[in-house]
Amino acid sequence: MIRVAIVDDRLVNRKTIRQSLEQESDIQIVLEAVHGEDFMAQMQALTAEQYPDLVLMDIDMPVMSGIETIAVASIRFPSTKFLVLTVFDDDEKIFEAIKAGACGYLLKDDAASMLHDAIVNAYSLNGAPMSPAIARKTLQWLKDSQKPTAVAKESSMMDTLTEREQELLKLLVEGKDYKAIATQLFISPQTVRTHISRIYEKLHINSKAQAILLAHKYKWV
Repeated sequence: MIRVAIVDDRLVNRKTIRQSLEQESDIQIVLEAVHGEDFMAQMQALTAEQYPDLVLMDIDMPVMSGIETIAVASIRFPSTKFLVLTVFDDDEKIFEAIKAGACGYLLKDDAASMLHDAIVNAYSLNGAPMSPAIARKTLQWLKDSQKPTAVAKESSMMDTLTEREQELLKLLVEGKDYKAIATQLFISPQTVRTHISRIYEKLHINSKAQAILLAHKYKWV
């Protein structure tokens, strides 16, 4: 039995997905959430044995987007897989979702015919299910990524941080809040905020989730 969670801000979408999957004998819906923050809160209340095996994640949601949620949750809950289910097929969202840790990417237009097989593929076979249009774009992206300049540029961004900023980034990735970081480094919370702002600017990011993603991807900490 594959334990599945649905994260989508629209009730009609959640109901449609649930009704489709409830017909499958090998799938159990164990959690529904209206956005990323709601999902994270519900996960915190569960034991490890209760975690879903796979999460169907929408992208465009209020409070906390699907991509930001995947970036954080895939690190905090490494045993759970995240499969994007969305209407967006633009390159930026596809690649950001994959970089954040999504195991696959399905368009909602393809869900009726592909969803069950995609879930089984991702969970049981450790596959990376994608809608055909997404697979073509991803293949092109992988070809383009072989060019060394983009990877070298992104990997060298850590060198732009000062020793103090690198130390602070490590604490941020460990999950410490501004107050805890300030206490450990014997500086004020406002100084922490200033450092964080500079780190975000140097790394060309704008959230803690993106900082965590980059730090883990390039093994900076």
